[in-house]
This record gives sequence, structure tokens and C-alpha cells, in this order.
Amino acid sequence: MSNPLAHKKLAVLGAGKMGGILLRAFLKQKLVSPGHVSATVKHAERAAALGKELHVRAGTDNRAAVRGADVVLLAVKPATMEDLLRQISAEIKPGTLVVSVAASVPTKMIEQHLAAKVAVVRAMPNTPCAISCGMTAVSGGVHSKAADLELAKAMFEAVGRVVALDEKHMDAVTGLSASGTAFVYIILESLAEGGVKAGLPRDIATLLAAQTMQGAARTVLETGDHPALLKDAVTTPAGCTIDGIMELEDGKVRVTLIKAVMKAAERAKELMFDS
Repeated sequence: MSNPLAHKKLAVLGAGKMGGILLRAFLKQKLVSPGHVSATVKHAERAAALGKELHVRAGTDNRAAVRGADVVLLAVKPATMEDLLRQISAEIKPGTLVVSVAASVPTKMIEQHLAAKVAVVRAMPNTPCAISCGMTAVSGGVHSKAADLELAKAMFEAVGRVVALDEKHMDAVTGLSASGTAFVYIILESLAEGGVKAGLPRDIATLLAAQTMQGAARTVLETGDHPALLKDAVTTPAGCTIDGIMELEDGKVRVTLIKAVMKAAERAKELMFDS
């Protein structure tokens, strides 16, 4: 498959947590060469360290970073997005693709702050992109064409799976697959603690829990079967699994997880307005 970013210049504005994860992943997958990358962070010391580590041009000047870039990745906090767009708008020219991974920031808001009718794609990746096992949803703005969306999809397909959705679903994506990684870590930790309680060494319990979760998830992805069907296949009559499931239901694990996703999705709608 051809490299969608071959010979293109990439600017990553806000190469901190998610921006840094994506930049490192893109470089590791050779999606982009270090010589074609410019990145920004808040502090000069951090920029120097980043440039030395990744061999990219790194600094604190957002306007300079986007000058001449073919693809601009916006990875700043939602509350700082407006200020960033005011800084860079004069440098964003027609033909540039702007990809935002800022939670809660709609494409319409980004488009309104840019001087030209620039193609904008909103994306919501998650942290497993760092190991090329991420999940990303993308949606295009009013000026984006099919080719723009395909380029954005190809970028994130290099670090995991991608789905294209209507933008109205993006806050739900934030609550499920972006915040959901933290929920899964809590579940994994709890399963391991159960193993410790049952007498297993902690390292073995953690390995068993992690591999079990990975195996269960891959089974869903590769078979396409509904999780309920797969659960029923494990749950034999009068066996030990049904007793464990009864404890989960008694503890309202199912409804608690649903409420956690809903709460995170609701919070995603508010992030841009936080100071």
C-alpha cells in the first residue's frame, strides 16, 4: 500500500500526550520522515529535548511550524484551540489538510477561524495508537473532500483501526473508545486483584488478566459475533462462570460501565468551554 504522507510535510501542533503518541507512532511506522516534520510544544526546553529525541524540527512557534506544511495535526487542549487558530490562520493555505484530535472541538469552529476554505477533518484516536493498536473515528468538515477523508483515514490506519462517522457521534466516541481505555485498565486491574485474592502471584495474575482481555477482544473483532453469544459459549449450566456473572450483575457492573461511557461523552461536550 502506498504511503499517503510520502513527500508531504507534517506539522504537529501540541506534541504532548496524544500529539506525541501519534508523532512517535507515525515516525515508527515510517509514515513520515523526520526531515518532513515540524512539531511544537509549550516550552523551549521540552522542544529541544523532543527535537533531539525524534530528529524533527521542534520549537514553540506554531506559526513557523505550519508554514509550508501539507498536513497540520492539531493536538492542543480544547480550551486553547481558538488562540492557536488565530496564531496560524494566515499561514494555512488552500490545499492544506487540517486534522484535529482535540476532543469536543467541532470542525465548524475550526473552519470559522481559518482564513481560507481549508479542508478540516476531526479525529478521535486513543492511546493504544502508541503500539499500533489504536481505535480512531474520523469525520470531515464542510470543505473536506473524499480524498481528504481518505488521507486522514490512512494516517490513523497506520496506527490501528479507523471508522468514518457523522460528526454528531464524535462525543460518544470520546466517551467510549478514548476514555474507555482507562475503564478497561480498571477492569483489568480488578480481575488481576481477584486472581491475587484467589492465591495467584501478582505478576501472573496481571498476565492472565491482560491476555484474557486481549483474547476476548480479538475474538469479537475476528469472528464478528455478538459479545453476548460469546459469553454464553463460556457459561456452562451450573458451572463456575455463571456464579461469577451473578456477582457482576449483583454489583451492577453492566449499568455502571454504561453510565461511565455516557458521563464521559457528556463531559466531552463541555471541554472546549473550560478555561
